[in-house]
Amino acid sequence: MSVLFPSAFLALALSHFVALLSPGPDFFLLTGYAIRYRLRGSFGLCLGIAAGNGLYILLAIIGWSALRQFTLLFTVIELAGAAYLLWIGMQLIRYATTSLALEKVQGNCPSLPQQLLLGLGSAMLNPKNALFYLSLMTALLGPQVTLLQQTTCGVWMVTVVLGWDLLVVKLISLPHIQRSLQHYIGWIERTAGIVLMGFGGWILWRFLV
Repeated sequence: MSVLFPSAFLALALSHFVALLSPGPDFFLLTGYAIRYRLRGSFGLCLGIAAGNGLYILLAIIGWSALRQFTLLFTVIELAGAAYLLWIGMQLIRYATTSLALEKVQGNCPSLPQQLLLGLGSAMLNPKNALFYLSLMTALLGPQVTLLQQTTCGVWMVTVVLGWDLLVVKLISLPHIQRSLQHYIGWIERTAGIVLMGFGGWILWRFLV
């Protein structure tokens, strides 16, 4: 295993996790279903969202071998990944929310297949997921990463996505959590944006020194 891989893995894991802390379409979807149906009506959503993320990670790994054969192309992708991390970080800071409106809706609990499809669609129909994972897998791991190391990172990220979403579903329906969210979402987004911009800046700095 490459000596540099542990530090690269830690950077990837932290960057990925702070991105999860920033509420996006998946978060708000899970929030609404957790309030309506609790874990019983949201577990399939978590599985579907994790599967969608896993598919994008798989696509990034499949395209990796071609990138490694073209040094210039890999450099362009790496720089584009750094630029994307900087851009998404600035967007998170710029559009940081300060409140979250939650509404309780009564209804029948959706079936597990319906939840799976809804969660998978939410993840797959967000094109930023593909670019985000490609940015992480190329820009942070470097050109010498092995297939085993990529697979390890992919399994880790899918597991974290699933675990985080299940935790959100478990906690979001608690009354005091609902009241607290509106006060902290803005700070979570700002923190995520700063960290992602930091990683993007670190990638660019490597080309200057």
